[in-house]
Amino acid sequence: MGIDLAIADADGASKRATSALAALQKPDGSWEGEVVWCPIITAQAVILKVVTGGEVSSEHRRLFLQQFWVTQRPGGGWGLHPEASSYRFVTTLVYVAARLLGEGPDHPVLAEARAFLNREPGGIFGLPQWGKVWLSLVGLYEPDGLNPCPPELFLLPSWLPFSPRRFYCHTRYIYLGMAFLVGSGFRAELGPISKTLIQELYGDTAPQDAVDHRHDLASTDVYVYPGLLLRALYDAVYHAGKVIKWIPGAKQLRRIALERCLDQIRFEQQQTNYQGLSPVNGILNCLALFSQDPSDPDAVASLRGLECWKWEDESEGIRYAGARSTTWDTSFALQAVLAGGPSLAMHSAEMLRNAYRCLANMQMVSEIAAGDHDRDRIFGGWCFSDGVHRWPVSDCAAEAIIALVDCNEVPGLITEADRLPASRLRAAGEFILSRQNADGGFGTYERRRGSGFLERLNPSEMFGQCMTELSYLECTASSIRALLRLLHSGAVEDVSRAEEAIDRGIAVILREQTSDGSWPGFWGINFIYGTHFALAALHDLRSSGRGSPRCDAAVSRAREWIEAKQNPDGGWGEDYRSCLTGRYAGSRTSLIAGTAWACLGLFHAEAAQCSAAARGIEFLLKRQDHHGGWPRDGVNGVFFGTAMLEYQLYNSYFPAMAVNQFASRHNGTN
Repeated sequence: MGIDLAIADADGASKRATSALAALQKPDGSWEGEVVWCPIITAQAVILKVVTGGEVSSEHRRLFLQQFWVTQRPGGGWGLHPEASSYRFVTTLVYVAARLLGEGPDHPVLAEARAFLNREPGGIFGLPQWGKVWLSLVGLYEPDGLNPCPPELFLLPSWLPFSPRRFYCHTRYIYLGMAFLVGSGFRAELGPISKTLIQELYGDTAPQDAVDHRHDLASTDVYVYPGLLLRALYDAVYHAGKVIKWIPGAKQLRRIALERCLDQIRFEQQQTNYQGLSPVNGILNCLALFSQDPSDPDAVASLRGLECWKWEDESEGIRYAGARSTTWDTSFALQAVLAGGPSLAMHSAEMLRNAYRCLANMQMVSEIAAGDHDRDRIFGGWCFSDGVHRWPVSDCAAEAIIALVDCNEVPGLITEADRLPASRLRAAGEFILSRQNADGGFGTYERRRGSGFLERLNPSEMFGQCMTELSYLECTASSIRALLRLLHSGAVEDVSRAEEAIDRGIAVILREQTSDGSWPGFWGINFIYGTHFALAALHDLRSSGRGSPRCDAAVSRAREWIEAKQNPDGGWGEDYRSCLTGRYAGSRTSLIAGTAWACLGLFHAEAAQCSAAARGIEFLLKRQDHHGGWPRDGVNGVFFGTAMLEYQLYNSYFPAMAVNQFASRHNGTN
């Protein structure tokens, strides 16, 4: 297909894509697609319901089991993400959850899962620490077989380099819940099924043998094996704990530590409107509060709040997602339509105005309660979700600002009555600046608090780069783009501070470019994703008149890299394994989101006229369905290095953005 033919076809595809987006918009003006992970949270939610005496209707039981059945992987178990091989951790908890729902051990799916567990060397003793903790909490694993996570850790002063306050927030709150539950000796009673489950899970081994297997790890699950330092600390704390508990004052110190942990847990639940930072720590928080008093109003409210993470339909059953993406999806859907130029925006005015109002209403306009509770300021930010859980993120705020300011720039689109006040934009800018790290890059929920040394103490075993906040390429690029727009619109409180922040952020982006011209991402797969974000920031910098020859050289190298990775069919695709290895790995087939990101990268590099861009658009046009949308085709996001995600709407708004921008550029409307 030549460029002229691609332009002609893209114009009609642009209108269809925009109509398809309109069909996905919710009545409140937002967009949100499911962020698909794996059934581990659903399994934990089922266990929580059983432990707390929650009613599971026969219909809900059917739908829970449906989720388990449709997500089983080849090999008999369940994986850490939709394309992973079977993990012992996920398989064990799903098996336990299905049995607690009343499914018999001879069900073909469970029989196959049990066969997988039984044939793996080490059996249940090879579970990662998180799995051992969960089995211990329900009486299926001996506490003496756990590596320690003492609640006294949370009494350490913040100035210590290994204080939990320096951990990445997700890690900090997950281990807060674990430390309280294990440290308090909580053990739920499952009833007569416990003995049966032990027989099924352990086979010929005895649960009492767990003490000899604290350091055992299944090769199916491990990503970061605990190093010598961490294992030495485990052993030292483990053996010291056997002696210290008899020392006068030790019991009082444990009581103080548990009170501190529970206070933090209660504060977290209250400040997040009982949703928690995520369902991973939210479920642990529910158990912690329930374990102290089942009738505690905070425990009751937390059990209700957990339901905000739930998705349900007939085909895939009931499942609990690891994240909700309302702000994220709404921001990009808005940008996708705006990419088509003012004419398309005015044609879609009602849709955009509704989305604008919804997005504006999701901004954080109140601060969290004061006190010694490890939280940074939130005022002015936007969350990844609808904002109810009040954990705003730098790039979510940045993408929201980009969408809102770009809407303001379309003449006649947003009325003065609806326009976000300048004071709110200034607050957003201040929020973003508050997330800039000392090295010039931007973190997510917080500034970086800990050093890289903490990664040597990573206890998760299944995940990587999860101990501290980092400077993320995507967050840095999005934050730069938002600050440039705020400067242009005059909505910046301290101009020199914002300009300095932009310069420092650009220096990080230039420094992080690899020798082949690409940039690695962190939250998406992976080099194509990161390169698209970096090029967007450099394009906006150049458009603002702040470019430089060094930036231009970086753009040229990135363009060459993108063109070199194009597949014969005109598309691009990257395999999730590139996230695991740190090296680009092409997928077997071209993918929708990857192709859209590559095309957008070329547009940002001012290469819309090149044949590679036209061939990429041609690939997208061929894959577009008659409704104007695109099919799902696999994982496209990542969390903690190994938890691959499928953002379902990535295959809606990113290809729409690419097609709209291509059509607009060639029609002279951009």
